[in-house]
Amino acid sequence: MSHVGHQLLSGALSGFATTICLQPFDLLKTRMQQGDGVITPRHRSSIIFSTAREVIQENGISGLWRGTAPSLVRNVPGVALYMTSLTQLRTLMATSPYFSAIRRPSKNHNGSVLPTLTSEGNLLAGATTRVCVGFLLNPFSVLKSRYESNMYAYENLFGALVSITRQGPSELLRGFLPSSLRDAPYAGLFIVFYEGIKRETSYIFPHSSQMHSTIIHGCAAASAGAIATVATHPFDVIKTKMQVRSEDRYHGFAKTVVTIWKHRGIAGYFDGTSLRMSRKILSSAIGWAVYEGILMFVKSSQKHREKAV
Repeated sequence: MSHVGHQLLSGALSGFATTICLQPFDLLKTRMQQGDGVITPRHRSSIIFSTAREVIQENGISGLWRGTAPSLVRNVPGVALYMTSLTQLRTLMATSPYFSAIRRPSKNHNGSVLPTLTSEGNLLAGATTRVCVGFLLNPFSVLKSRYESNMYAYENLFGALVSITRQGPSELLRGFLPSSLRDAPYAGLFIVFYEGIKRETSYIFPHSSQMHSTIIHGCAAASAGAIATVATHPFDVIKTKMQVRSEDRYHGFAKTVVTIWKHRGIAGYFDGTSLRMSRKILSSAIGWAVYEGILMFVKSSQKHREKAV
């Protein structure tokens, strides 16, 4: 299998693992963000638990995994395409003197098999790749949001996709602007912090095994995910409103921003922050640890086979 094939397989497995494990976080976040009015429970944690209780009462414990099918349809190819495209773009950029980074000599290398770029290069690569992949997969993002919502009575995945498609091309790209405003800075900041934390951590804790490297990658990804999530969450709320709500006041980016402000004020832009952050921390840790771990395993296996020959 080629390097691209290995990267696609690693990304697909990463997307599958994070989706299956963390779908309840996505569903609860969507339910919390879809409403208009002030959320009444006093504490944020009670909002989460009351929403989860309502879902379980209506559909049982399996109701927390509603929307898993469209999430898999979006995330498995999406994560595979994103991680592979990102790695290929970073490999290409590493050949340029403007973006290639010079490694500080150290015995404590973190075991990463990914290209090394400057912070500017990582920022540009992450943002560009995420927006391009997001454009291709936006129809599935709309499908995922509406399937997780309780505002649409879709009976099956195919019927939901047909229903959305019939409303025209604009409906398939609904929410793309706030998605881009969320994803471009998120992905760029994530890669910058991920590589920076991973690099600095490797100088503090010497690399000793593949398992050690996997732990470093997971911790670095979790930390980077938390930082990038807080910085970009308002755009996630706007995106969800635009994709789920059908009223005229949610048609268009500017209208949606104004509507949220009128109904909720500044707090409205941070609905579901704890859920999204929890999911992003876990998904980043799992996803990047799986992705880099598989690539490291493949590279190690190839070296052993070459030695055996």
